[in-house]
Amino acid sequence: MPQLSQIGEIYASQLFWLAIVFALIYFGIGKAMVPKIERTIDDRAARISGDIAAAAAARDSARHVDEAYETGLDTARSQAQKLLGEARDTATAASESTLKQSDAATATRLHEAMGRIATTRDTALAEIESATVDAVEAIVAKLSGVGVDRALAADKVKAELAHG
Repeated sequence: MPQLSQIGEIYASQLFWLAIVFALIYFGIGKAMVPKIERTIDDRAARISGDIAAAAAARDSARHVDEAYETGLDTARSQAQKLLGEARDTATAASESTLKQSDAATATRLHEAMGRIATTRDTALAEIESATVDAVEAIVAKLSGVGVDRALAADKVKAELAHG
C-alpha cells in the first residue's frame, strides 16, 4: 500500500505542523479568547452581585417604608379613635343638653296643662254644683210646691258630691 509506505517520509513534517497548529490553537484560545471570556464572567459576576446588593437595599428600603406606613396607619387609627370618642362625647353631651331642655320644657308645659285642667275641673265642679242646686230647687218646688233655702240645698249637694 502506497499510503502506508509514505508515513516514514512525511512523519516529521506532519508532527511539525501538528505542533504548530496546536500551538496556534493553544495561544489563540488561551491568550486571546480566555481573557475575554474571563472578563465577561467577571463582569457578569460583578453585575449579579451589584443587582443582589441593589435588591437587598431595595428590600430594606421597602421594609422601612412598610414599617413607616404601618406606624402611620396605627397613628391614624389611634387619632381616629380619639376623634371618634371626642365626637361621641360631644354628641352625647349635646343630645343630653337638648334632652334636658326638652324635658324641662315638657315639664313646664305639663305643669301649665295640669294647672289649666285643675282650674277647668274646679270651674266645672262649681258649675255642676250650681246646676245641681238649681235642679234640686226646681225639683223640690215642682214636687212639693215648697221653696227650698238655697244655702241649705248647696250644703246638701256639696256633701253628696263629696261622698260620691
